[in-house]
Amino acid sequence: MLRNLAQTAKHLGIKRKQLIFKMREAGLLNDQNLPAHPMRDKFYLQTKHGQWYHPELGMQYSESTRVTQYGINWLADKLGLERPKVPEERRRVA
Repeated sequence: MLRNLAQTAKHLGIKRKQLIFKMREAGLLNDQNLPAHPMRDKFYLQTKHGQWYHPELGMQYSESTRVTQYGINWLADKLGLERPKVPEERRRVA
């Protein structure tokens, strides 16, 4: 399950802007709020690519950061926050 930064901040008990500020300070996000090290952190932070058609401007593209299930506790540890209770991801259980 992937969560956007607002949902992740809610799990961590802070506001979205505070989360972004802390992640930038820790070097996890670049100035566009995308993962600064996408290959290193790929199991915790991912980039979602979106596109839509605008009748006057043509195709529009967007990117945003998503946090994986495992990334919530990892992020709490990296930012010095208390670990929240996160439900286990059951999709990888055999």
